[in-house]
Amino acid sequence: MLQQRTLKTLTRAVGVGLHSGQRVELTLRPAPPDTGIVFRRIDLPEPMDIPVSAEAVTDTRLASTIGRGHAKVHTVEHLMSACAGLGLDNLYVDITAEEVPILDGSAASFVFLLQSAGIVLQNAPRRFVRILRPVEVREGEGAQAKWARLEPYHGFKLSFEIDFDHPAVDATGQRVEFDLGSGRYSRDIARARTFGFTRDVEMMRANGLALGGGLDNAIVMDDYKVLNSDGLRYDDEFVKHKILDAMGDLYLLGKPLLAAYSAFRSGHALNNQLLRALLAERSAWELVSFEDARQAPRGFAQPAPAW
Repeated sequence: MLQQRTLKTLTRAVGVGLHSGQRVELTLRPAPPDTGIVFRRIDLPEPMDIPVSAEAVTDTRLASTIGRGHAKVHTVEHLMSACAGLGLDNLYVDITAEEVPILDGSAASFVFLLQSAGIVLQNAPRRFVRILRPVEVREGEGAQAKWARLEPYHGFKLSFEIDFDHPAVDATGQRVEFDLGSGRYSRDIARARTFGFTRDVEMMRANGLALGGGLDNAIVMDDYKVLNSDGLRYDDEFVKHKILDAMGDLYLLGKPLLAAYSAFRSGHALNNQLLRALLAERSAWELVSFEDARQAPRGFAQPAPAW
């Protein structure tokens, strides 16, 4: 049987929120089978659990926010991407503020935390959402068009194309494909950082956003070049970060996908629309598990390797 996974022991991190600038403590704890990933706002007078789901997403401006009642957690996508990349099914995420710490702006720190805590198998089958026919969402026309699509595939692969008219981005790859079955998430995707432009930062800060952002947790560009002294981590780091984000956004479904995801200029909003469109098309998917792990897609039966 292909089994569910959780952590062996708890692990902690302290950082600041990218947009709020608030100090936040994060504790990742093991959870029983079939719990899913549950964020817990332990700073509230009455702690509130927010289980991840496509319907729990309440805001997609600049990041993915989940909420339940008055409780919200912003910028969950990088931690969710790490969970998707490592195949973690069950996890409690205790958090002391309303935004996940940005750490280094990628998923690499979360991968390190999760792997340091150890990943263990649980006595319950891992359940996948298998795509049976294509589902697509589109927005805009002509030069403004953007879209995202899920198609049947025995595994999970992603292809993403960006379209930024900027010298620093033009000099790198604007399209990338990644197959999770390769086992190279930690090496090839997790280290890609979020990015932004100096011309946008002042406007964002005036609106109370990007208060915790800087050169130590984002790629920052002026009108011509990357300002980070250490340059890029990957030749195509910009589009790889979009793959990283998409993996996190899609894992908010609450179960891993067996699908091929492709997108052009998509973002958090369109990714969530795609999940909601999928759930609305009940004939487009089914729940499956693998009694014989050898029948699972290549690479899915083994825990993700370290760096």
